[in-house]
Amino acid sequence: MRILVVEDESTMRKALQKGLTKIGYVVDIAADGEKALEQYFSQIYEAVILDLNLPKLDGLDVLREIRADSSTVKVLILSARNEVDDRVLGLDQGANDYLCKPFAFQELAARLRALLRRDFIQISEQFQLGAILVDTALREVTINSQRVALSRKEYGILEYLLHNRGRTVRTEELIEQVWERDDDGVFNSFKVHLNSLRKKLPDLSIINVRGEGYYVE
Repeated sequence: MRILVVEDESTMRKALQKGLTKIGYVVDIAADGEKALEQYFSQIYEAVILDLNLPKLDGLDVLREIRADSSTVKVLILSARNEVDDRVLGLDQGANDYLCKPFAFQELAARLRALLRRDFIQISEQFQLGAILVDTALREVTINSQRVALSRKEYGILEYLLHNRGRTVRTEELIEQVWERDDDGVFNSFKVHLNSLRKKLPDLSIINVRGEGYYVE
C-alpha cells in the first residue's frame, strides 16, 4: 500500500518515512506543495499524510487539488495549526482526519489504519485461482484453506498482478508499486521475491512476456 508523506521539516519527514515503511507501507515523500502535487499526479496513492505549513504551495491548496481529482484517496492532515478553527477548516476542505503536532507515532499509525480499513471493508475482494484463494481485505493467501506465509513484497507483487488480470504489467510498473523508488539493487530484489512467490505458489502461473512484463494466467 503506497502512502505519500508531505512534510517540509527534514527530520520529521525522514522519521515518518522510516516508521511507516517499517510497519509495511511503501512511502514516497515530498518537501513542498508543488512537489507534493507532482508526486500525487504521477502515482496512485491510497493515502496522503499532509502538513499544512509548506513552502511554494500551502497544504490547504494541495488538499483542494487532491480533492478536485479524487474523492476517495484518504488525506490525514498533520499540522502545528492546532486551533479548532484550523481543524474545522481542514476537515471542511476534504481531509479525512486531522492530527495536531506534536503527536505520538503510534496514534498516527492507528488513525491511518482506521482510515484505510474503511475502504477494505467496503471493497473486500477475493480471487479464486483453483485451490488458491487470495483475500485482499485480509491480505491473506490460502491453498485448500491452509494459510501461505508471504512476505510484504511477495504479497504486493501477487495482489497487483491479480488486480490487473487481463493485461501484461511492465516490470517497472510492478517495482514502482511494491518498492520504494530509491531502493538500491531493486531489480535483483524483485527477481528474488518473484522467484520465492513462484515457489510458494507452484500452481499459480506467473507468465513473463520477454521485453514486456508479467501476467497471471
